[in-house]
Amino acid sequence: YEPFCLGRIFLSLIVVLLRSALIVILLWPAWNINTLLLIQMQGAKNEVLQILCATLLTSEEVTVTNIPDILDVNNLIQLLRDMGVKVSKTGIDSYTFKADTVDLNYLESDEFLKKCSSLRGSVMLVGPLVARFGKALISKPGGDKIGRRRLDTHFIGIQKLGACFNYDEERSVFSICA
Repeated sequence: YEPFCLGRIFLSLIVVLLRSALIVILLWPAWNINTLLLIQMQGAKNEVLQILCATLLTSEEVTVTNIPDILDVNNLIQLLRDMGVKVSKTGIDSYTFKADTVDLNYLESDEFLKKCSSLRGSVMLVGPLVARFGKALISKPGGDKIGRRRLDTHFIGIQKLGACFNYDEERSVFSICA
């Protein structure tokens, strides 16, 4: 992977998190500091989905608290498990995540792509996957149809950081690389 590109994508994640009014302290792993992520969040669905996706940025264990027990959040947690992330429920609204054995082959499977298409928040997996593994494959996300919620904002931002996008119309799949 290209450290410069990863740094730019990592910086974009910081911007996304700060934009969501979260208090974020992110320490780059090259600083050789054990704590990667400390976050105080509101417990709102969209903010939590971003944080859960960010656990893919490290192989270290990450604890996230104040996670609401709602369908979209639970579906993303299950998707992370399916991807090979070790997930443990540590309290009524607390989990630990350890993404040290992410199954990159599963990320190309029809099962993964089908699950992504049923969860609109799966688009937030792209940044962490590209930042850490140099690539991501994601189907066109579905989810509810309430209001206008464009995906191109996410895609344009990641492209401006140097990622390349390809769309396979036959499979309705985006392929993203660093």
